Amino acid sequence: VQLQASGGGLVQAGGSLRLSCAASGRTFSNYAMGWFRQAPGKEREFVAAISWSGDVTYYADSVKGRFTISRDSAKNTVYLHMNNLKPDDTAVYYCALKSRTSDNYYSKTAYNYWGQGTLVTVSS
Repeated sequence: VQLQASGGGLVQAGGSLRLSCAASGRTFSNYAMGWFRQAPGKEREFVAAISWSGDVTYYADSVKGRFTISRDSAKNTVYLHMNNLKPDDTAVYYCALKSRTSDNYYSKTAYNYWGQGTLVTVSS
């Protein structure tokens, strides 16, 4: 499985970005997907996840109401729409494919394939 994340960049506080993660090598529509982020000197943390069907989504409290995760199975792509960005959102963002053997969408240990990361920098 290969996951290719893109869409990061530099944005001012209050701005928006859309991250994309293109998947290849596996039947994308059979798997839940997630986004995590890692700021300098901090642990990688959960941001958002979406079920294999796209019907159920999960969010970290820190991004709820500002970020939206979605997927397009025809394009084998998952998106993270980020609005009202804050300096605290600055991090490398990673997409990940979730193992079907775990029910925990929030833990990074439940994900067994990871993209390379894309840097989001929010200036104040």
